[in-house]
Amino acid sequence: MIETMTDQTADNQAEQRLADLKLENGPATPEPPKSETPQPPAANGTAETASFSDKFKTFAKFGDPKSDGKQITLSNSDKWMKQAKVIDGKKITTTDTGIYFKKLKSQKVGIADYNKFLDDLAKAKKMGVEEIKNKMAGCGSPSHHGVGAVKATSTVERLTDTSKYTGSHKQRFDETGKGKGITGRKDMPDTSGYVQGFTKKN
Repeated sequence: MIETMTDQTADNQAEQRLADLKLENGPATPEPPKSETPQPPAANGTAETASFSDKFKTFAKFGDPKSDGKQITLSNSDKWMKQAKVIDGKKITTTDTGIYFKKLKSQKVGIADYNKFLDDLAKAKKMGVEEIKNKMAGCGSPSHHGVGAVKATSTVERLTDTSKYTGSHKQRFDETGKGKGITGRKDMPDTSGYVQGFTKKN
């Protein structure tokens, strides 16, 4: 019994000393909560390069379902540059891109050769190659330029008015303007056995 009380007293004294030490050292500073939001990459160059290479594959595949996106043609490159407004018709034209693309001596080029093409073009036009790549990386996906609605002008109406047709063209349409098909284009022989002009056929 005496030994148990001695052990409890020793434990109490140890806890008291520990509490005193904590008070002397000051309250422990709590650790700041860890942020769960992902941190941005250290440098933007990697993200921009990845975006540029993704766009390269997208435009390389455009219009060619068999393409694997590893090589791009001059026409697809020009489309990409026009959409990114790198080709503006003043400082850089399709003639410029054609000259420097042909120096690669290939109809299709990979991304390594394409970077050389952009370097040569940028040096010749005294532009920053990174500026060109940033524009091309942020231009969006390839898009079609749709054909606008056809306007029915007076000339079109006059040329398509079948009531004003003459000669053999007039024979191709009935009174309502509907085409007669092959009977309006060819003389079909009458095999009924009656003479021409006979009107009382059965």
